[in-house]
Amino acid sequence: MAPLVPPTTSARPAPPASDVSTGVGLAGLAGLIGWIAFCRSYPDIAGALALEGALGPERGVLSGPYAALAALLFAALPMALWSVLVDKVHLRPSTGIDWRRPRPLAEVLPIAVVKLCGLWATWAILAAFYGLARWYWEGSYLFAMQVLTFAVVPLVALSVPYVIWLDRYLVEPRDGTWHFGAALLGGGAIGRGTWDGAAIARHWRAWAIKGFFGAFMISILPAGFAQVVEADLSRLASDPVGLVGLLVTLLFVIDVEIGTVGYLLTLRPLDSHIRSGNPLLAGWLAALLCYPPFVWGIIGPDRQILSYEIAAPGWAHWFAGNPALLWAWGALLVFLTAIYAWATVVFGIRFSNLTYRGVVTNGPYRFTRHPAYLAKNLFWWASVLPFLVTSGSFADALRNSVFLLVVNAIYYWRARTEEAHLLAEDPKYRAYHAWMAEQGLITAPLVRLGRWLSGQRSAAAAGAQGAPPFPAE
Repeated sequence: MAPLVPPTTSARPAPPASDVSTGVGLAGLAGLIGWIAFCRSYPDIAGALALEGALGPERGVLSGPYAALAALLFAALPMALWSVLVDKVHLRPSTGIDWRRPRPLAEVLPIAVVKLCGLWATWAILAAFYGLARWYWEGSYLFAMQVLTFAVVPLVALSVPYVIWLDRYLVEPRDGTWHFGAALLGGGAIGRGTWDGAAIARHWRAWAIKGFFGAFMISILPAGFAQVVEADLSRLASDPVGLVGLLVTLLFVIDVEIGTVGYLLTLRPLDSHIRSGNPLLAGWLAALLCYPPFVWGIIGPDRQILSYEIAAPGWAHWFAGNPALLWAWGALLVFLTAIYAWATVVFGIRFSNLTYRGVVTNGPYRFTRHPAYLAKNLFWWASVLPFLVTSGSFADALRNSVFLLVVNAIYYWRARTEEAHLLAEDPKYRAYHAWMAEQGLITAPLVRLGRWLSGQRSAAAAGAQGAPPFPAE
């Protein structure tokens, strides 16, 4: 009798290694949570230490806009330290830095002068854009403008030693910023014959992304941060709607704080620089549709073009009076928001729209290529319940549902344009894309379904042309 031989099983292939380790985001999250806890506990801490001073005898929690701004530091510093001390990202070839061969200062200075001219001119043009665009001088954007105005002088001062220091070690110091400076200065050794228009275009795509989205992210920091720090937890233990609202807000604060760090901390020594901005017009259109000022009048609750909340009071209204269902449905909403925030945290210091800054393959990106978009769109359906309306109008329910589907389609469009950009940039992303199509817990079944539907359509088309839908036996 032949011996029983266990069947051989091939191990499930692993995805390509992520360019960002899990520890980076966790370090930033720990620093952020620690700062939030400090801000909430400040009255007790101040009382215990007998701190007087500017806050006076009635000390409150630290929930102001500058406390929200300071949270960026408490998230960024641990992530930067982890990146350098643990992951040693500064030694990666992708930084474009060779620390072993510093250039002489005399060789670096002419290049640095041109680069600083390009950098300062870029900032001046962005400042002019902010000044001309009226929406930056009202509402929440006012805080962002105050922060950026205050930051001008230290940024200009610090840019001088930073550029000179870094140019000593860059393999190719004549980057897009240098080419833009050369184009502005013209003449002599840096005249028209030496600057590259394609490099200038890449430079401006990166800075347009930083300028547009950076100001937006700073503008939305204070509101959610204040809600979290000022929340009275004692009143929420028996209030599922209030508790869910607080947890969702906390998760959005985590997303915004970590995401804002990503937009601001684009530094080569941290390997977090923008390697390329999306060159596809469709990618920009799809992304900008989702942010002010372009989103105003298009997507929103107040009878915008794609309003999907007309007469739809949402989950808390329809499940009121049923505590078990409120708690269960609230848990679903918190779970979806947690996935959304996790998808940002896992980027660490590399999060931003419309950019290629390395490939992330860990965290929720092991299950789907677009966990944030998937979670966000499912959250809208689950929280709004657009098909349930108090007006009793089938037309309202239908319009709400159709318009939310259109919003979902915009995010699907964004995902496809982002994939097109990354597929063209990095063979690692192409490998990750292929791995997800076969192994992704969520993506792979969808890909198989798409293939099946495509095959059915092909078969139907072949049948309509008189050809057999399957090979003849």
